[in-house]
Amino acid sequence: MSTIADLRLPATETALATTFERAPEATFELESSVSKTRPSLWVIGVDRETVESALAADPSVEIAELVVETDSRLLYDVAFAEETETDRLWNEVLADGGSLLEARASDGWWQVTVRYRTRDQLCTTYDRLVERGINADLRRITDITDTDGHETRLTPEQQEALEAALEHGYFEIPRGVSMEELADKLDISHQALSERFRRAYETLVDAELQPAGEESRPN
Repeated sequence: MSTIADLRLPATETALATTFERAPEATFELESSVSKTRPSLWVIGVDRETVESALAADPSVEIAELVVETDSRLLYDVAFAEETETDRLWNEVLADGGSLLEARASDGWWQVTVRYRTRDQLCTTYDRLVERGINADLRRITDITDTDGHETRLTPEQQEALEAALEHGYFEIPRGVSMEELADKLDISHQALSERFRRAYETLVDAELQPAGEESRPN
């Protein structure tokens, strides 16, 4: 039985603390389609000059390279500094089989969703963070199980995509496989895989948040 945990972590103890001091209006979202060597972050709510100045001054950031610029947001390939407290902390969050599913940062806080193979692995990780004095706020725990007669609402294609992503390390940091490589393994296009992930995430979130007795939204 897998366990999905939603954690809230302060930027001062993880990453981008200086960036938020200099660009407090910024919001960062992990891009689902990233290279296997660097995470990519969408930046919303701040102009290019401000965010680039903030990232350049941030000791937790080693490299920030602009990839995409639109009217409303910016996409950067980011390399966080290695062998720092920030680097070690992220490694601890993802230790014991943890896989990062989503990450978003705003107002000086990271909101991350991590999948662990068992609840015991989550507890071990959380206890280790507390022992280090990290202000980790465990907001939600969801156990994924097929007991009690519940059946998944994922389509076979969505389930296949998620299982392949887990098998090949797509949710790990650094990623064990890029979305392009994973799409090739499944013999589908990059766009088709991205859409399967999007709909699968929506289905899983909807199943978790849907009040009991109400029908879920169709896929």
